[in-house]
Amino acid sequence: MIILADYWMGRDIAYPLALTPDIKRNAITTVALANELLAIFGQGRRVNSGWRPPAVNAATANAAPMSKHMTGQAIDLADPEGDLDDWLMGDIGQAAMTRLGLWHEHPAATKSWAHLQTLPPRSGKRTFYP
Repeated sequence: MIILADYWMGRDIAYPLALTPDIKRNAITTVALANELLAIFGQGRRVNSGWRPPAVNAATANAAPMSKHMTGQAIDLADPEGDLDDWLMGDIGQAAMTRLGLWHEHPAATKSWAHLQTLPPRSGKRTFYP
């Protein structure tokens, strides 16, 4: 099970001024939904990337300038074998994301991790290309 400390990755201590009440609320929701999804999937995962304050996001290779990680509305889960991504691309994973209100970045853009977010992308597609 993922806990908030996993999601913060120590950045709540290192960047306390960047951590707003809205980000805290968003993070609670993101972690809860990720845990629900993983329970349906039937396997746990560790957090590869959780909350990113702007300075961390700017230093993260290939990070979107307006990444949902900065607002606490995205999480990257370890997926070295790609089995979580494969499941998310299938009917059961898509239905689970729809029920939970999660969106998934296409695995072609996220080798070795699965990116989930709590807001739809501009395309509105459940699995999207960045």
